Amino acid sequence: MCGILGIYSIHSFRGMASRLRPALQAMQHRGPDDEGLEVESVAGGTLALGHKRLSIIDLSPGGHQPMHSHDGRYTIVYNGEIYNYKELRKELRALGHLFRTESDTEVLMAAWAQWGTGCLVRLTGMFAFAMFDRQAQTLTLARDAFGIKPLYYSVEPGTFSFASELPALMAVSAGPPRLNLQRAHDYLVWGSYDDQAGSFFEGVLHLPPGHWAAYSFDDKVLSAPVRWWWPSVQERRDLSLEHAAGQLRDMFLTNVRLHLRSDVPLGAALSGGIDSSALVCAMRLLEPEAPIHTFTFVARGTAVDEEHWADAIIRHTGATAHKVVVAPEEMARDIDAMILAQGEPFGSTSIYAQYRVFQLAREKGITVTLDGQGADELLAGYRHYAHGRMASLLDRAEYGKLLRFMWEWSKWPGRGLRLGARMALRKAFREGRLPFMKWKHGPQTMKWLNTAYLDARGVSPIPVTGAAAPPDARGRRLASTLRNDLTSQGLQSLLRHGDRNAMHWSLESRVPFLTTDMAEFLLSLPEHYLISQTGETKTVFRHAMRGIVPDAILDRRDKIGFVTPEQDWLRSLGDTTLKWVEAANDIPFLDAGSLRDELNGAFNQRGNFDWTAWRLLNFCRWYELFRPVI
Repeated sequence: MCGILGIYSIHSFRGMASRLRPALQAMQHRGPDDEGLEVESVAGGTLALGHKRLSIIDLSPGGHQPMHSHDGRYTIVYNGEIYNYKELRKELRALGHLFRTESDTEVLMAAWAQWGTGCLVRLTGMFAFAMFDRQAQTLTLARDAFGIKPLYYSVEPGTFSFASELPALMAVSAGPPRLNLQRAHDYLVWGSYDDQAGSFFEGVLHLPPGHWAAYSFDDKVLSAPVRWWWPSVQERRDLSLEHAAGQLRDMFLTNVRLHLRSDVPLGAALSGGIDSSALVCAMRLLEPEAPIHTFTFVARGTAVDEEHWADAIIRHTGATAHKVVVAPEEMARDIDAMILAQGEPFGSTSIYAQYRVFQLAREKGITVTLDGQGADELLAGYRHYAHGRMASLLDRAEYGKLLRFMWEWSKWPGRGLRLGARMALRKAFREGRLPFMKWKHGPQTMKWLNTAYLDARGVSPIPVTGAAAPPDARGRRLASTLRNDLTSQGLQSLLRHGDRNAMHWSLESRVPFLTTDMAEFLLSLPEHYLISQTGETKTVFRHAMRGIVPDAILDRRDKIGFVTPEQDWLRSLGDTTLKWVEAANDIPFLDAGSLRDELNGAFNQRGNFDWTAWRLLNFCRWYELFRPVI
């Protein structure tokens, strides 16, 4: 796993290499094992490509980057892992390609030379890379289907730059970063982030997941991003539930086997839920004698503690357990380091628990971990996905099934008939099914927000919603929602948290659930294979894991998720947290006095406690550390 950056400019950049050294240093944690930087003249300008390497596959100097093709046409800087690189190398050798190293980077470059952007659909892995083509005079950026690996870019007059992380991009920017007011508003008011192309810095964009874009050195123009992966949600009806479960079992075990390829020590993040438990049990099935190290956050004595479930898996697999218990004072100690690692504001204190899990893994000598991220978005694991299932039944006018589903779904822990009815009605209102009523997602009035300041600068008071449901969504609302969450909204923030937290500790976090073939398979299944008519989530996966994962885990009816006792943590810190919002005095769209009143009310139990409190704390501390221009 690595960090990449590049800049092209037609302006005079005397001492380009020395100027880029600080940018590379800003990503030292992403690649402490090796560094590469090359500068050359291109089309009347200067191109510099830089790389920081964390050695995972082929630890020899042969994996050094920037890497050049045999004929000198291509140069690549690449961040990620291609897990099926051995299979691709065999195929490419048969087509006449020669290889000098055992690295997946060289395989990726040969695949590009052979198939161009068509190679992307052949890759099983996570990646973000830049490919310089001297013959075509282009620099192509590409990102994996789910956006597991990050890639930011910026286009200014006469200059194009990109990097794996924002601090590195800021280091090569022509001026101080400016705050994206719309992003700041949407985060503070609605909790929205990582769901649009724009970052928290004006003019700095994410390359969307599953897209590529090419910069032409001749024209000095970056093309609009081109989507290279968009799965179908058309339903297949040729598989029984048991046959589908059998195919899913084979695909999942193949994924885990590929993700175990590593030349460095490997472990697993274990929460005790179905997804992480399945990963650890699959690792043991595939490697009966291999040592397995698990890393778990425990919140003893709270309603969100899953330690006893994790212990069951540890006993079942004979894994060596490592556990993290967090005190609120430790989070206060580490908050600045964690915010700097993330680069942008984020949603809750659970990100700190993950930060500490990865820290422990690195301290125990582990360089690669497997993680269950993405399984809920693939398998409809969250309770709110029930609205998609209900909407599909409405599309099909299956009203009897809808009422029975709502009744059975409501019996599960943490649900209830009232919640189910509200979800169904909300979905209907939003889609205009009930013409006599409208669902309004209107502006919110916050005493601590200076709306006049934001209005005067064109900030919209309501968040930008996604595009209208595509034609293939009718009758497949659940599958369409999952596709959207996998490719644009929902999963992106979780993947950002995991990447930055892991890379802060020079650790590679792998997510075996997130492969395009398994996603395409699951999105094609009948929706009741994902959420059964009895309200059971992940039904097909629970069937697939029988005999591999203990029944007690597969039969769990509760879902805790990876959460922390956030309310207890923040309230116990008391006045310490108020020091984190001192920057509010310098932020013109915040009323510092009202903001402190809001937090005091939450911490002293005078009002309802929600994630707004954390967002205010997090944003003010982030602003203090990065100081973007407003």
